[in-house]
This record gives sequence, C-alpha cells and structure tokens, in this order.
Amino acid sequence: MKYLNLGCGNRFHTTWTNLNFTVTGEGVIAHNLTQGIPFPDASFDVVYHSHLLEHFPKNSAEFFLKECHRVLRPAGILRVVAPDLEQIARTYLFALEQANAGSLEGAANYEWILLEMYDQAVRHTSGGEMKAYLTREDIPNEDFILKRCGIEAKNLIETGRHHRQQSQPIKVPENRLKNSLRRIYRFLRYQAYRREILLKLLLGREYSTLQIGRFRQSGEIHQWMYDRYSLSMLLQQCGLEQIVQRSATESYIPNWTSFNLDTEPDGAIYKPDSLYMEALKPAA
Repeated sequence: MKYLNLGCGNRFHTTWTNLNFTVTGEGVIAHNLTQGIPFPDASFDVVYHSHLLEHFPKNSAEFFLKECHRVLRPAGILRVVAPDLEQIARTYLFALEQANAGSLEGAANYEWILLEMYDQAVRHTSGGEMKAYLTREDIPNEDFILKRCGIEAKNLIETGRHHRQQSQPIKVPENRLKNSLRRIYRFLRYQAYRREILLKLLLGREYSTLQIGRFRQSGEIHQWMYDRYSLSMLLQQCGLEQIVQRSATESYIPNWTSFNLDTEPDGAIYKPDSLYMEALKPAA
C-alpha cells in the first residue's frame, strides 16, 4: 500500500510519503498545499492529514479535499483529523455552568476552554494567549488541560518550567565555523532589519497592520472549525462514501496504530481533543 501524510509537521513515518509546508525531517517534502497536491491521479491507497483542514479558509477546504479524493486510488481511504468543535462547545457549556455555580475549578476550566475555542482564530502573535497560559507559573487546571490537549500542552508546560529554572544561559564553545555562520546570520538579519525600518517609515501606523497580516497568512491561524455533521457533509460533497467517525485507534487502515500518528508508542492519544473521520473513494 502507498500512504500519503499531508501537513505532517514533526509527526511522520518513514514508510509514508510525507509533505509539509517546510522540511521538518529526513524525507519530508516541502510543498504549499494551497496549490494542490503534487502527485498524479490515483497515486495512493491512503491519504491522511491531522489538524490541517482547519487552517484552510472555508471556501478552500472543498478544493483541498477534492485533491485528496483525486490522488486516492479507487476504494482508497481518507482519514481526516481536526479539532472537534462539538466537543469544545459541550466542554465550554459545562464549564460555564460550573463557573456560574461558583466552582473555582469550573472557572479555571472555563478560562481555558474559551481560549481553546477562540485564541487560535483571533491571535496576532505565535502561540497567542494559549501559550501564555501554558507557560505561566501557576496553572490551576493542568490535569484538565493535559487530558484535553495531550503531549503538545505538556511540552509547553515543561518548557515554561525549564526556562524559569535556568539561572544562566548555556555558553557554546567558540570555533571558526560558528563564528562564520554568526557573521552571515548577523548580515542577513541586518538586511532584514533595514527593510523593516524602511517599511515602518513608508507605512507609518499601517505597519502594525502589515505585521498582523503577515502573521495571519503564515498558516498558524485556524480559519474554520468542524464537527461530525459538517465534516461528514463536506466529505460527501467531495465524492467520498462510507463516511464514519472514528477514535484515535480505530481505522479502515490496516495496522493503523503501528504508525504512531494519532497515538504514542505507549498507547497515549496524541491530540485527545480531536475529531477523527474516515471515508472511502468509490471503487468504481
């Protein structure tokens, strides 16, 4: 079988063809997926992407999923993983009721789930308010967050703690190659700095708008959200059939968990707050 992993980030498997916006590891192909999928029709038995679809504007998502359909062989499998809007909404409403009833735990959970719902769509800087929350010294509902968001949240929390514990920066031994690379970096940074100064002078107050626009076009922002109904309808519109909601471990894909894309080697779920949907390309 031939497998395709789109927008793989740092989670990829060597037996798969792995595409990402930038190279993130050995064998990962850099490609801008807004321009389509760079393979011929009927090239793969499986197409998979996780937490990618929500980064496409709503009016571009159908084009992208039709590209997934195009590169699938007849009876091929499409597996789509995205943030689960229904799960977020239900968690938000429950936390809201708890907070209104005076629960301190409910108030903390309410603060987090509101960030989870909105921050990734409205932020103007990388990481946004969610990163600030996860790297602060006191996190009253850490277990709640880890249960929802898994290893990525855990890594951010541990990174914040590590930075606070460091008393001195680590000194790197000097050598000729590092000095040369440092000079090149400083030169390039200076050129970029001069360009930005010129833009600030030309644009004035509009420079901050340019910065926001640059960030919002960088690919980090969530452009849309999906629940089991809306994603099922979209997959159906794109010509797929036998659409079914899955768990992290269930799949049409043989030996799915052995690839450790939605799960960790110890069986833990990588992104517990996810919606998992699968569909097949018609055989005929």
